[in-house]
Amino acid sequence: MPRASLSAAVRALDRWIESVDPAEHAVVRLRAGVDCVQVAADMADRVPVSVNHVHTVLTGAPVLHGTGADAIPVDLPAEPPRQAWAKQATVLVLDSGIDPHPWFVGRSWFGQWGLEVIDGDGDGVADRQAGHGTFVAGVLLRHAPGVTIRQYPVLSSFGLTDDRTVATTLRRARYLAAAKRERLDVLLISAGCHTADDRCPPVLAEELAFWPTVVAAAGNSSTTRPFWPAALPSVTAVAATGPDGGLAPFSNCGEWVDRTAPGVDVVSAHVRLVDGERVYGAAKWSGTSFAAPQVAADLARSAADHHEPQPGVSGLGTRERGPGISA
Repeated sequence: MPRASLSAAVRALDRWIESVDPAEHAVVRLRAGVDCVQVAADMADRVPVSVNHVHTVLTGAPVLHGTGADAIPVDLPAEPPRQAWAKQATVLVLDSGIDPHPWFVGRSWFGQWGLEVIDGDGDGVADRQAGHGTFVAGVLLRHAPGVTIRQYPVLSSFGLTDDRTVATTLRRARYLAAAKRERLDVLLISAGCHTADDRCPPVLAEELAFWPTVVAAAGNSSTTRPFWPAALPSVTAVAATGPDGGLAPFSNCGEWVDRTAPGVDVVSAHVRLVDGERVYGAAKWSGTSFAAPQVAADLARSAADHHEPQPGVSGLGTRERGPGISA
């Protein structure tokens, strides 16, 4: 729950509470045997609480949603031009991290970010979503070569995170940007979740209200059910199209989806394990995760064309939301 709502929530949930953690976003742990999903649903109209949902880009059930597709190695395309736009536009990427791929190393924005976790379970094999963040950054760079990229790792190498991790990272990112007087024009989020009551988790809604321009993947579970945070009215939700321009079979859709972009066999930068060593090259991969950065690139180019430099978290202002899916 949002921390400001903690007192009201404790009063409402008192008879079920085992412990309270009043950190950046408050967590109330209920006593053993209490159905926290049902309690959260029953109380949602009284206090802004929800269970801590798993966010993912994977496939399976009941909480994992995805294309089931693996990244397939392909020949490395030509590197995106090393442009410097007259006016800087910055995209903050929340994903699994960004590796020092040759496309990125030497660019002014690339820092000492550390390495993506590739083999989180130590079995000698790259995990299912290893290299996801590097791939997303490559897509963004191919469509906006002069963009400045910032990143915060929130996804594991298995493509998993949760409400509280995302909300806490967003809060820290905006505090740090304000301290550094850095403008963040676009926020890009590749993962998300469905919820039991089809409402956005309150901690996500609260944090995303501070970000004027947010792009999020619409999800890959082939449903019209809202996928959060993409389905928030303030967020640009991006569905995936196939080679024929039609909606990809795996892509979510519905009136809450704002834009589409190619999401089948997208080619981008990738990192993989070969005999325990990282090898940098390219791959083709499918998913709304790889459609979303193309729309983020469009918005970054627009920001670079139109805004004057100003400090702190800022963006493009209020956008118009059209009905259904728009190309």
